[in-house]
Amino acid sequence: MTTPQEHLVDWLRDAYAMEKQAETMLRAQSGRLENYPLLRGRIDQHIEETLAQQQLLEQCLDRLGSSPSAMKDLTARVSAFMQGAGGMAVSDEVVKGGMAGYVFEHVEIAAYTALIAAADAAGDAETRRVCQQILPQEIEMARWLLEHLPETVTTFMTRSAAGSDEAKR
Repeated sequence: MTTPQEHLVDWLRDAYAMEKQAETMLRAQSGRLENYPLLRGRIDQHIEETLAQQQLLEQCLDRLGSSPSAMKDLTARVSAFMQGAGGMAVSDEVVKGGMAGYVFEHVEIAAYTALIAAADAAGDAETRRVCQQILPQEIEMARWLLEHLPETVTTFMTRSAAGSDEAKR
């Protein structure tokens, strides 16, 4: 039988690995975005938020007598690396990256929503508070990506139609 606290710790480890994956993906995307300064700036801002989220999750795990899972972290990083490397080969990387980022933000939104409920069930008010602090950042990033996706697509298509090397990145 698994206790609510054990589930909470396991899901916090998952969230930590997810944030490490997000960091790797965001850094790869930012490093290649040469011609979309607004998007790059927002991604760089979210990298800083992601790093802070990792610290908060580590603190929760430490407080609960645990630590991030090395295997989950490694698996997440390899997955993010492969996704980032795959983006370098497509001509519409900026558009597909924006769409993938939007989807990933919703995975994070679901994870933190579940963690808030799990923290309630486990009687862990501090973990609940931390996840409630992180959740609006993920919601805002998803909102921003959705709001700016049409502009990114339009800019990409205009540049691509003109044969510009600036279209992809």
